[in-house]
Amino acid sequence: MSEDEDYLDKSPSAARMGKAAEYLVAASCILATGGELNVSTSLVDDEGVDLVFHQRGRSATLAVQVKARMSTAANVQRGRLVANVRSQTFQPRSDLDMLFIAVNVEHGTIMTAWLVPSGAFDEMAGEPNSSGLRRFSASMKSESRDRWRPYRLSAAELAGRILARLDELAQTDT
Repeated sequence: MSEDEDYLDKSPSAARMGKAAEYLVAASCILATGGELNVSTSLVDDEGVDLVFHQRGRSATLAVQVKARMSTAANVQRGRLVANVRSQTFQPRSDLDMLFIAVNVEHGTIMTAWLVPSGAFDEMAGEPNSSGLRRFSASMKSESRDRWRPYRLSAAELAGRILARLDELAQTDT
């Protein structure tokens, strides 16, 4: 079983680190937009939603499932982010995006991110494996041209991309 296979088999600190990464995303997006974005968190994420973004004064919301990997993980040290998404909690819809992030634990910053609309993830990740998992594996190298490249973002680009997604959703609501 790989380091990413089953969150129940991870160390007790994994859940704590994952939750901290979610709050890192939330705080950095609020700060980067001068408070224009607001973020709600789920008490229970049994539906695969960790964060819900909305823009001040607008009604559109974007639900986000966060999959974080730390800079101490072997794959991240090799320049690759690998994560699995459980079929039991994944239901693609227009207002759900998958956010895969590599976090520098020494500095408490986002190294690289991929914001992937759930419909695109559904198509690109393929069928679940025998354990009901869909795999995301992307290069963190800026020169890489892997299939996830169109969704790769720097930490500085993340908040703007979330605002753009909210604009897209607002336009489909009218």
